[in-house]
Amino acid sequence: MIKVYDLNMKQQAILENAFNISYEKRFNEVWSASFSLPLDDIKNEFCKPFFFVEIFEDDEMTERIDLFRIMPKRARKNEGAKTITYECEHVLATLMDDILFQYHQTTGLPTDETLEYILEKQTKKHWQLGRVDFTLFFHYKWENETLLRALFSVPRPFDRHYQWKWDTTSYPWTLNLVEPPSTADVEIRYRKNMREIERTVDPNDIVTRLYPLGYGEGVNQLTIRSVNPTGQPYIEKNVDKYGVVARAWVDRRFEDPESLFATAQAMLDELSRPFVSYRVSAVDLSKLADYPVERFDVGQIVKVIDEDFGEFEARIVSVRKRDVKGDPGNVEIEIANKKKNIAGSIADLNDRQRINEVYAQGATNVLTFNYHDNCDANIPAVIPIYIDDDVVHVNTCELTFRTKPFRAYSRTTEGGGGIVTTTASGGGTTVTSASGGGTSVTSSSGGGTTETTTNNGAHEHRLMAYDGSAPTTGYTTRYYHIWLGQQHGGSAWVKLETTAPAGTHPYTYDLIGQHTHSVTVPNHTHSVTIPNHTHQITIPDHTHEIQIPDHTHDVKHEIVELDTLPTSVEIKVDGNRVPHTAIQGDRIDIVDYLEKDSNGKVKRGRHEITIHPDGLARIEADVILRVFIQSRLGGNY
Repeated sequence: MIKVYDLNMKQQAILENAFNISYEKRFNEVWSASFSLPLDDIKNEFCKPFFFVEIFEDDEMTERIDLFRIMPKRARKNEGAKTITYECEHVLATLMDDILFQYHQTTGLPTDETLEYILEKQTKKHWQLGRVDFTLFFHYKWENETLLRALFSVPRPFDRHYQWKWDTTSYPWTLNLVEPPSTADVEIRYRKNMREIERTVDPNDIVTRLYPLGYGEGVNQLTIRSVNPTGQPYIEKNVDKYGVVARAWVDRRFEDPESLFATAQAMLDELSRPFVSYRVSAVDLSKLADYPVERFDVGQIVKVIDEDFGEFEARIVSVRKRDVKGDPGNVEIEIANKKKNIAGSIADLNDRQRINEVYAQGATNVLTFNYHDNCDANIPAVIPIYIDDDVVHVNTCELTFRTKPFRAYSRTTEGGGGIVTTTASGGGTTVTSASGGGTSVTSSSGGGTTETTTNNGAHEHRLMAYDGSAPTTGYTTRYYHIWLGQQHGGSAWVKLETTAPAGTHPYTYDLIGQHTHSVTVPNHTHSVTIPNHTHQITIPDHTHEIQIPDHTHDVKHEIVELDTLPTSVEIKVDGNRVPHTAIQGDRIDIVDYLEKDSNGKVKRGRHEITIHPDGLARIEADVILRVFIQSRLGGNY
């Protein structure tokens, strides 16, 4: 029995006449179904593209298969048989109707939050998140990807088995990500419920060494080398059993090495074993009341017991019924020791190539930074470079430079005048050059007569005097000039004669009366002789003050270069010294001297290169970087 719903999940019809109802359930894939109606059934008008159909295994509608939707352009009309067949896909495919437009990224979120992020992008909320058995932290990036493919990509890096399960009995539908059973809960036994068994063992497609590759190209393509404990770009398993069988696995949607590494390990677990699959035609004994346990479903572990193949366990990866109403007990089951072989993986990769066409892979670019300026030992040449966040890899960083003569562009400049005080002088002694001496003759004098002052007349004084040498005999006449006071006319010359014998000192004197003296000086000249000599001048400590009035200087425009060059330079990159001292260099590799982050990668942002010459110089330099860039910023301008 089949019910039909419109796009708003409103029931439109029940298809009582539906026949050839079939379905196929595949493990962690979108299920499919089909049914037919008579060509003249009036309910064909309700079977429109994208309408929903609920399929049951019985007319009582007690055993529900699941909810599907009718696909467009897949209705087949057969005039001979007078039927219309409708192809359907599970409603999980509604998640293919929306996309993560352009670039999206989640970093370090737990699994449930990552799934919620994707489901929030539904235009119409058909699905909600239910049970999630995993809490793992991976980085995910999508670009122009459907929501379904984005959801399916989330558990791919897991190293544990997982299964997508859902509940479509209520709306919005619920999506669960669970851990499938690991022990057998159903069995297929020869002569019990097994009609036919076919085993396929294919060791030809085995892979024991896998080279995982992510986004990029050439030397810029992502590998697992940085996170692989062995440091190799590959991983290995079962090499001792089967030897080295190497394959490259490329999925450019991976942009971080951790996720690529985890997914590659899960894939190698499958690829390193020979693919063994069984196709079993069985009887669905769940239809019998005595065998309720024998209902088969995808994801179950089934125990196979066969007298020829032995006893083993494997997971059901596909369950198919070709006619639910006409032959309900006939079921085809596919079990396998792994969910896909290498051929399936290659087919999956080919399908991904279509997706990769809309992924931004990036490209290698050359960034050039130029510098030309004067510098010296105190003020170096500073060359800034900037590495943007869009740069995924820095491939090379090289410095090429030349040291040229220091350059100026004029000789004089304008001045405004002012007062300038010189530096203080310490003074000192200056000796003039020697003079040769000589004789100088003064002007002639005309001579003349001079008279002395007249005294006041004669009188006498008696006095005692001592001249220091008393006479011993006779008389001695001596003349003295004495002061007589104002009443005696000042001073006068007197003659003293001793009148006493030797040994006594009384003296008498005769006062010379008032008189004058007449002195006649003839005409004459004076001759002065100056000997050879020098002059010595002592200058004390002093300063000079010079006042310069406001003025201008005419500028003489011209390029002036020194005729000397420095002898060496010192180069530093982000403070790290580069062992190069020559005054020129070509393609000096400086990538090892750029500042690194905690992972050893060149930091994004500003970096500085300094060149210190040991004298005046002009530096002409070029810094060339080769980088791999992904363009995910900005718009289309």
